[in-house]
Amino acid sequence: MTYPIHKSEAQWKAVLAEKGAEPGAFEVTRHASTERPYSGKYERVWADGSYHCICCGNKLFDAATKFDAGCGWPSFSLAVPGAIKDIRDASHGMIRTETVCAQCGAHLGHVFPDGPEPSGLRYCMNSASLDFQPDTRKA
Repeated sequence: MTYPIHKSEAQWKAVLAEKGAEPGAFEVTRHASTERPYSGKYERVWADGSYHCICCGNKLFDAATKFDAGCGWPSFSLAVPGAIKDIRDASHGMIRTETVCAQCGAHLGHVFPDGPEPSGLRYCMNSASLDFQPDTRKA
């Protein structure tokens, strides 16, 4: 599958290093690894703002769609329209739906049909694939 933004592994490593990404970010985003549950830096963040792809900066989720799913990973009920592509994932003896950034193909996590209404979806994301940008607007 091709994406609008394409880089070599060395270039992605350099981008992630420049952004100060956490140590496992390259393996998570470029090799579909998964961080341990409850270990990600955004699991307990509840501030206003938005979540972006750590690799390319594509806006993926508004913080208002984040909810506590109790699964150990940041979970969202709704993605920004067009920001994510779904891919059938038959790894590890399961059939799941992998989510990747629509701009650069970075592995984000998986989406499950057990989230809250109105979407009924739970986007279960790796913190290592995300970059939180707080809302700095003054009220």
